[in-house]
Amino acid sequence: MGGRATITQVAKQAGVSVSTVSLAINHPHRVNEVTRRAIIAVAVEMGYRGAQVATGQRIAVAAPFSSYPSYYTRLTGILAANASVGAHIIVHDLPSTAAEDAPVLDTLPVKADLDGIIVMGAPLSPHATESPALPGPPVVLVDVPDNTQRHPDIPTVLIDDHRGGALLGEHLASLGHTRVAFLHEEQRSPDYLSAGMLRARGIATHLECVSIPVKPADDLPSVVADIHRDSSITAIAANHDALAAAIAATPAQQDAPLPLTGYDGSALAAALGLTTVWQPFEESGRAAFGLLMQVLEGEHSSLSVLTLAPRLIVNRSTTAARDIGEVTPRRAG
Repeated sequence: MGGRATITQVAKQAGVSVSTVSLAINHPHRVNEVTRRAIIAVAVEMGYRGAQVATGQRIAVAAPFSSYPSYYTRLTGILAANASVGAHIIVHDLPSTAAEDAPVLDTLPVKADLDGIIVMGAPLSPHATESPALPGPPVVLVDVPDNTQRHPDIPTVLIDDHRGGALLGEHLASLGHTRVAFLHEEQRSPDYLSAGMLRARGIATHLECVSIPVKPADDLPSVVADIHRDSSITAIAANHDALAAAIAATPAQQDAPLPLTGYDGSALAAALGLTTVWQPFEESGRAAFGLLMQVLEGEHSSLSVLTLAPRLIVNRSTTAARDIGEVTPRRAG
């Protein structure tokens, strides 16, 4: 038959499922010998080369790595998935979307020297997605909630930030808290739905959530001191663990700590005893790479969004609202 057959075509010709073909090629010890030989014979006859078609291909991975270290963990998942494929991974560091007036990725998807792209944490521009077929190589998105329906046909991997926020809100409400300050980076553009916005909405399903943006030029100790002066706020939730660690180090928080939560489930949170929300970062990277490989192999999945679940990790940084001030009185600043 010649040509470049897809794994779906091989499965149909061999009379087995796509997953069985994949196992026969990538994990032959898990398939009956007779079945495996039959599948390989069909694959050879049809010209199917499986994962080897990616060998030598160039895959770009773009994300705000310098701004958010969690993207390195996602990259670890991508690299692990690529270990058996052998594609060339080209890493692009993007600016933080929160700090951009128009946080969209425009030029990378149309580069001709790339075979595939994984974009993490940066929406694509309308220019890149207006045409019936996306210009340039196939794209998979990670951590890009699509509230504008800008790219509804592009495979996307998400971790449920609204659910993560709801887990935090439910936990704090169970401890008697009714009003929490949510500290996050200032978002300059209203044109996209950020993870922080989703987390705040999730928290607000269980208690009042006061959103407090922290500008890079702001004095964080002063912001935290102002929160301590407001007796109606009995807990602080940070948009990520690194910000929670910075909050914990402020004079007001050191003097009379309010219950504090982070987000991401990092080693830093564990070291500081922070209640946080763990995210399956590596799994999201592996999933994105797998989706991109399927597209490059000629498969067209009906899947548009794959959503992974976060998990609440409770630690000593959160206490009951009634306990606040019983050991060390809160001061006015």
